[in-house]
Amino acid sequence: MCYSSLIPVVWLKEAEMSEHPIVHIDLSAVAARDAGKFYEQVFGWKISVDETFDYVMFHAEGGPGGGFMNIGPDNPAGTVIPYLQSADIEGDLQRIEQNGGETVQPKTEIAGTGWFALFTDPSGNRMGLFTWKG
Repeated sequence: MCYSSLIPVVWLKEAEMSEHPIVHIDLSAVAARDAGKFYEQVFGWKISVDETFDYVMFHAEGGPGGGFMNIGPDNPAGTVIPYLQSADIEGDLQRIEQNGGETVQPKTEIAGTGWFALFTDPSGNRMGLFTWKG
């Protein structure tokens, strides 16, 4: 599976690393920019675009931020990927695999931002891990 189009950039920095809170959510979209416009107009979410990655991001007051992934073979309609804060992505992936989960994408750098990885839990839910650079 290829997740090169999945470049999470908007995250909650206030989260405690040891608690593994949800800090980011990716939602699938037919057209990411149109999805951003919809949520901005309907719910007042703040929308921005990282032109480097052509990644449309949102910030919903009181909740984690996120982004929109264009629908494709690896991201069918209805795909939602929550990202958990991690102080040790490799260690978390090891514990995930020891407990029946699988690594989908190993630790990958997001230039200038941090690192992420993707995994599935024993039920097949796709989830992410994230840690800030620095």
